[in-house]
Amino acid sequence: MIDKSKPLQILHFADAHIDIANFGRHDPQSGLPVRVVDFLQALDQIIDFAIDEQVDLVLFAGDAYKDRNPQPTFQREWGRRMMRLSKAAIPTVLLVGNHDNAPASGRAHTMQEYGTLQVPHLHVSDSIELLGPDALGVPAQIVTIPWVAPNRMLTRAETAGLTPDELLLEIEDRVSRGVQTMMANADPDLPLILMAHASVQGAKWGSERTVMLGQELVLSRTLVADRRWDYVALGHIHRHQSLNEDRHPPIVYPGSIERIDFGEAREEKGFVLAEVSRGASDWQFVPLKTRQFIDLGVETADASTFMRDVMAQLPPIESVHDAICRVRLSYPRDWETLLDENAILAHFAESMSIQVQKHRQVSRRARLGDNASVETMRPEELLQTYWRSIGMDEEELGELQRLAKEVLGGVET
Repeated sequence: MIDKSKPLQILHFADAHIDIANFGRHDPQSGLPVRVVDFLQALDQIIDFAIDEQVDLVLFAGDAYKDRNPQPTFQREWGRRMMRLSKAAIPTVLLVGNHDNAPASGRAHTMQEYGTLQVPHLHVSDSIELLGPDALGVPAQIVTIPWVAPNRMLTRAETAGLTPDELLLEIEDRVSRGVQTMMANADPDLPLILMAHASVQGAKWGSERTVMLGQELVLSRTLVADRRWDYVALGHIHRHQSLNEDRHPPIVYPGSIERIDFGEAREEKGFVLAEVSRGASDWQFVPLKTRQFIDLGVETADASTFMRDVMAQLPPIESVHDAICRVRLSYPRDWETLLDENAILAHFAESMSIQVQKHRQVSRRARLGDNASVETMRPEELLQTYWRSIGMDEEELGELQRLAKEVLGGVET
């Protein structure tokens, strides 16, 4: 039995996305994509830490997978890790995130089986609820806010006639009122934790923002910063951040456990270890060992030393071993023949993955003359002006003009 007078040691992580398989090949030993192995190794570090340190509670704030219909192989690998926590008798709360949620009403989410089978010490939360000491097995209380989908909050009749903005405001109001009611019903003598897979006002987005479509629930700072909370465990945004500085309560996104893409190349990945007691909490970010991402922008001003300058800006060969690398080249278009891409690829031969992105600058602009206007020029005249502006020789220009007339003539016909 845990002493109520001692702070609870809580491990908080989120956004595992273990089925992301970009950048590469398959692991010869497991047969899994190498990047999936990377995510699983990061997850293993978290599970090992929880068991070795005998933490009191593990909070997973949503998004076990990237795919809402994960392959059985990936479900097996996630299940093996969760069963380690169960066998170690560590109370664990698994919150359902947007990537875990079923796309259609009535369908099971990706973590449904743990609740269905009533796996010991694992509690799956797929609704807004208040979990007390009896459910958790530790002297604490948690209000959970899983990913909120409109079809789970409102009936079809209730949404009829509402604009998207009105629908979102109605959902936000219902969530806020429900959470406030649970806070009022909580035991004032026990630590109270808010656990949510959602955006919060003022949070800084990472690269995952580019894949989010449409509107979503945003929790207000007033709600999450209420001093009745003793810790706010968030998930959904991949960038680790603390939203309340050193004030009470800590409001923390641990971030994703591995880098998803080059948008996260410079972000450190890890989890949070918190000591939580009533009215006072402390926490620290624990970095994970993850695969290195190298994202390099290269520019050079002198054509005579173009490739020499490019190669000089590349990192040492020994530092790129097994890294995921990208080189972004920017140079004038007419320097294209000076580029030796094979030399760059050879430099990164020991990396796991290398992308060479070429941005060709057009340094000269078309001059239409003082009395010319785009609106008065025919399409073939505009094409001719452009081709001359980029230095195309007259023989090639004439051939392209002939083809352009055929194409444009066909369009007019």
